[in-house]
Amino acid sequence: MSDLNVAEPDVQQLEKQSTPSDIPQGETLRDCVENTMRNYFSNLEGQPVTEVYQMVLSEVEAPLLETVLEFTRGNQTKAAVVLGLNRGTLRKKLKQYGLL
Repeated sequence: MSDLNVAEPDVQQLEKQSTPSDIPQGETLRDCVENTMRNYFSNLEGQPVTEVYQMVLSEVEAPLLETVLEFTRGNQTKAAVVLGLNRGTLRKKLKQYGLL
């Protein structure tokens, strides 16, 4: 964080803004992200924010990895293929999110 006295994104605020029951049928993942981000920014009430890109990536990437691993029944080699990642990269990301 820099010396600009800028707050980091509030992940809990982002999580509370959209639940599966709030997502209309037929809405794409892109639509969900766009709507959630618009809602997030509209609720900042003037508070400065930084590192939104990293916040969104971590909020999306962890459940993506979990879901794909569930789909492949824990088979990391298959999960890497499904994700289009090298198995080593997948393992690094799993460790990063405490999923290993």
